[in-house]
Amino acid sequence: MAAARAEGVVAMLRNLARLFDFSDAHTYVPDLLHGMVISIELTVIVMALGLTFGLVVALARLSRRRSVRSAASVYVELVRGTPCLLQLFYIYFVLPAVGIKLPPFTAGVIGLTINYAAYLSEVYRAGIQAVAKGQLEAAHALGMSRSLTMRLVILPQALRIVVPPLGNYFISLFKDTSLVSVITVRELVYTGQIIAAVNYQYFAVFTIVGIIYLALSYPGSLGVQYLERRMRIGYRRRTLGRV
Repeated sequence: MAAARAEGVVAMLRNLARLFDFSDAHTYVPDLLHGMVISIELTVIVMALGLTFGLVVALARLSRRRSVRSAASVYVELVRGTPCLLQLFYIYFVLPAVGIKLPPFTAGVIGLTINYAAYLSEVYRAGIQAVAKGQLEAAHALGMSRSLTMRLVILPQALRIVVPPLGNYFISLFKDTSLVSVITVRELVYTGQIIAAVNYQYFAVFTIVGIIYLALSYPGSLGVQYLERRMRIGYRRRTLGRV
């Protein structure tokens, strides 16, 4: 009986040692880093497209034309009311049924851009509406057109307001690129899944994956905080200069 217990303890210790075994990490870390590069590429591309398209949607929601406002509102509510994962499934698995077949990376970019543009548009819209109405009235008093007022007066002030949430979305997007693993994009998480399925070192592989995400996300968070402080200081200096 005691011998059986001893064997059980030994087996448990061996399993724990195998679980925490990082000795083979050097063989698969290069593949994980390659997956990290793909995740970064996705983040940069999607964020650039999302910021551009999100601004267009935000301006559409503030348009004087009811049809334009309604179309933009339907788009935003449709995207926000369904999971991003479902949207990716539709783009990659459903669209081929109507003759539209996209490569995994392209489908991932489109799906994430559609999703994030909707959320970023609300950030833009909140920032624009947060600018004091007196700024708009002063611009109109100077004879500035609506488009010129938006470009030279409203948007520069709104940008200072929306920088922190935009930065947070950028960090979130880097982590959300893992969603495209479901459509076989070989980003960081999907690469980790492939490696762990071969060597069964799930703890070691996904621990390293987590460390990579943290190593990139945390400096990004600090960068957003620094940019926020710098913009606040710059705005305060300009305000004091006017006084």
